[in-house]
Amino acid sequence: MGVVNVTPDSFSDGGQWYGADAAIAHGLELVAQGADIVDIGGESTRPGAQRISLEEELRRVSPVVTELVAAGVPVSIDTMRAPVAEFALNVGVQLVNDVSGGLADPDMPRLVAAAGVSYVVVHWRGHSRDMYTRAVYTDVVGEVRDELSRRVDAVIGAGVDPGCIVLDPGLGFGKRPEHNWPLLARLAEVAQLAGGAFPVLVGASRKRFLGNLLAGPDGTPRPFEECDGATVAVTALAAAAGAWCVRVHQVPLNADAVRVASAWRQAAPDVAATAAAAPDVAGPPLPVTGRP
Repeated sequence: MGVVNVTPDSFSDGGQWYGADAAIAHGLELVAQGADIVDIGGESTRPGAQRISLEEELRRVSPVVTELVAAGVPVSIDTMRAPVAEFALNVGVQLVNDVSGGLADPDMPRLVAAAGVSYVVVHWRGHSRDMYTRAVYTDVVGEVRDELSRRVDAVIGAGVDPGCIVLDPGLGFGKRPEHNWPLLARLAEVAQLAGGAFPVLVGASRKRFLGNLLAGPDGTPRPFEECDGATVAVTALAAAAGAWCVRVHQVPLNADAVRVASAWRQAAPDVAATAAAAPDVAGPPLPVTGRP
């Protein structure tokens, strides 16, 4: 999943694809580089970000979504607002990536259920403006799994087909750096809820916990744009562990990492089985038409 942030203030590439023409061109480039899905978002969810209006979010994403869908690009919409998702679904988007897991807009699960599309349910404890005040865990893996389980029950109760649900542990969302590593290392437990195993989306690309890991001798975190190598390493490990999809800013090397991980799993099924994040879970079909 390649990222197109149509925002002036996203943490990793704010402003680079803010204009519609630049965002459309970047989406086409990501597909040419090997992305299976292009994830379009118009509202920054970086730590401390303030919310924008519904009208502004629609203004940013509408032309980008419309043009990329018309060009045959498989598109997901990254939004917490049902009206934005509804617009995207009406023009042909087949996946909704909701970082709030349906908590920010209670109409979202019902909309997704009626449309019959795939739904990424992300672990979330609150909006970006104060997310770190909520980053308090005794057992981060157990608590994230339990909270995701409650959200899955809620969206299924709203009519969402369980076979259309993808889980995302929400790396960085209401989590401090030390919370993200156990979630990555124990994806199998995140995926395994009471109702069975669910496919998992991993979004680690360029996030702050990677910059902290790679900090210089003086403790200064590595800049976001210099964390792509670490992102590729996480991609390979997550894919080898059975993740359904990885969400990344730079596609080519991450696509290579996914291919390597796939070959690894096929050649060493016993090793893969011990680490599989979602064993035997294919996940919903990728929203791809006309592509092998």
